Amino acid sequence: MAQTEQPVLELPNGLELRPWHLSDAEVLVAAAQDPAIRLWNLLSVGSLEDACKRIERMHERWRAEQGAIWAIARPGGGALGLIGWGDIDLVHGNAEILYWVLAAARGGGVVAEATKRVSRWALDDLGLHRLRLCHAVENPASCRVALKAGYSFEGTQRSALLHVDGWHDQHLHALIQGDV
Repeated sequence: MAQTEQPVLELPNGLELRPWHLSDAEVLVAAAQDPAIRLWNLLSVGSLEDACKRIERMHERWRAEQGAIWAIARPGGGALGLIGWGDIDLVHGNAEILYWVLAAARGGGVVAEATKRVSRWALDDLGLHRLRLCHAVENPASCRVALKAGYSFEGTQRSALLHVDGWHDQHLHALIQGDV
């Protein structure tokens, strides 16, 4: 991640992946209140101030080469969702993807396309070897995203994810350099 600025990545559906802006803070607050997002993501964003701090942390993690988080957005427009890499380990060549989208962007394949794009970036540009996609077993939409994006199912990890309603078993999917 020797780049000083996080790149903007284009998607084939006319959307783009761009760095988060402080002006997107309201989207984070709205996402934290969306029941479908809250079910599968621990978003502790209760105010615009919290959201701005979170966006600043995204930029700090980019500079520290620990994370790469993009806003899924229309060119020149506000964020519709979030996608990116947490737990980037450049030494061992791996990372875990995370994502969510607001209701207006669900159901049209946006997350699958964004997952394909950031996966290509992570493998080709960043040079990672192994990418993980983990989701609660009870979240079939994320299972479909993983499969559409070319991630292989590797198994079930028992009681591995903590959500607002407690611990969940999770599916582990992976994409490895050379798979596609």
